Amino acid sequence: MQLKKRFLSLAAAAALLLAPALLHARPFKWASQGEIGTWDIHSDNNSLAQGIHSWVYESLVYYNSRTFAVEPLLATSWKEISPTQVRFVLRQGVKFHDGSAFGADDAVFSLQRAMAKTSTFTPNTQGIRQVVKVDEHTIDVLLSAPNPVLLRQMTDLRIMSRAWAEKNRSVEPKDIKGTEENFAHRNAMGTGPYTLESWQPEVKMVFKRNPDWWGKMEGNVTEMVYTPIKSTATRMAALLSGELDMVLDPAPQDLARLRATPELKVIDGLEYRTIFLGMDQFREELPGSNIQGRNPLKDVRVRRALYQAIDAETIARSIMRGLGKPNGTLVAPMVAGYTEAVGKRLPYSVEAARKLLAEAGYPDGFEVDFACPNNRYINDEAICQAITAMWSRVGVRAKLRTMPLSTFLPMLQRYEASVYMLGWGVTTFDALYTLQSLARTVGAGADGNYNVGRYSHPRMDYLVDRIKVETDAPVRTRMLTEALQLSNDTVSHIPLHDQVIPWAMKRNIDLVHRADNRVDVRMVKVN
Repeated sequence: MQLKKRFLSLAAAAALLLAPALLHARPFKWASQGEIGTWDIHSDNNSLAQGIHSWVYESLVYYNSRTFAVEPLLATSWKEISPTQVRFVLRQGVKFHDGSAFGADDAVFSLQRAMAKTSTFTPNTQGIRQVVKVDEHTIDVLLSAPNPVLLRQMTDLRIMSRAWAEKNRSVEPKDIKGTEENFAHRNAMGTGPYTLESWQPEVKMVFKRNPDWWGKMEGNVTEMVYTPIKSTATRMAALLSGELDMVLDPAPQDLARLRATPELKVIDGLEYRTIFLGMDQFREELPGSNIQGRNPLKDVRVRRALYQAIDAETIARSIMRGLGKPNGTLVAPMVAGYTEAVGKRLPYSVEAARKLLAEAGYPDGFEVDFACPNNRYINDEAICQAITAMWSRVGVRAKLRTMPLSTFLPMLQRYEASVYMLGWGVTTFDALYTLQSLARTVGAGADGNYNVGRYSHPRMDYLVDRIKVETDAPVRTRMLTEALQLSNDTVSHIPLHDQVIPWAMKRNIDLVHRADNRVDVRMVKVN
């Protein structure tokens, strides 16, 4: 009997010790329509993946979520040894999730990995010539020329364990254009505040708090579940029922109801992402078009006609319901290089579009392939359907095909679309990031890495290459604006709008809304 009483006393004491931990367990369940394509941190350069990867993998520097100033992360400090040599002092005492120590070998390996041929992070490594180890806790980044936005580029260059990558056949990034997988595609092992516990593609991801994380946690989330839910109705139902704590992309038509629901709140702001259409300006003949021996999209008059046939104001009002601000250039107002003048749209005019098509030799229009994602941007599929109808009024018969982002981006990288929708967020808040990726002639590294319409203009190439190395700030800003205006004048792309992003959540959720549409889970509080 005494033994039984003693056992019960010990059990009661253990329960008391465990109670605070259970009491303070804070799960956070959220969803959006999109799914990431891979867990390889240098394979798929899109914002959703970058935001999710940042919970598990860390970079040397990162943006402050409130100010977007660059601040230390795995590097504690940095200094310019010369205009082409920047020295980074690495944080000591940091452990990877397997308990191994983070050091200079991992930093050198990861930055060089981001520069590999199969990496899509070359916009973030542009200008980096070499990365060398100085000692166990110091590295030098050597540049081909001075780079005024180096630190901003490095905010998305995350660090992977060299030993883990070598052990698990993941030295090279997974090629997004192919189907071959490496170990890092489905597995993750970083230094970040959370560990990836499981990933069931298109179903859910589960994360647990890393008890050995080196940093200070402002939030209190102990477990996180992310669920990709393509159906808008299903996402909204899950939020309203309490199954989800937050939805990253509530439907515009549901916002009034969500704002009026006492248990919920909506916070929003302008995103740094511009939605646009790209066009194949390379092929001599478009696959699937009724025009033989010619590519109508090579003619600037045709591109301008497609632009002026789109009623961006109606899309913003009726489809976006205020969540899209029409824009006439490829970057949002908070991005260096933008001006009100360069952001002014060409006027919507069916008559002008018809006249331009006739002048170009297409009075009856033509047929063209039109590819769009259906689970990435706010109402992306509905926008493309509306544009298809608008183009039909001027005789352009777009054959619309939509698909999930996970198959859409590899398809684009294989140059398999004639006209396509894409959104481009500017992680550096500097227009070079957009111009080099989207408008520079396809070349080495970041040059034209997402110029999948293969637009090419010698003046654009000259400006982009000058901007890369120009350190005189006023001169550089003028060149950024000139390049954006050149893009407008030649209709390199058709800009549509900048997204306004609302986040809907339970009232007991506190977090910081970011212009890059990323959830910084380090700052999420479940009250």
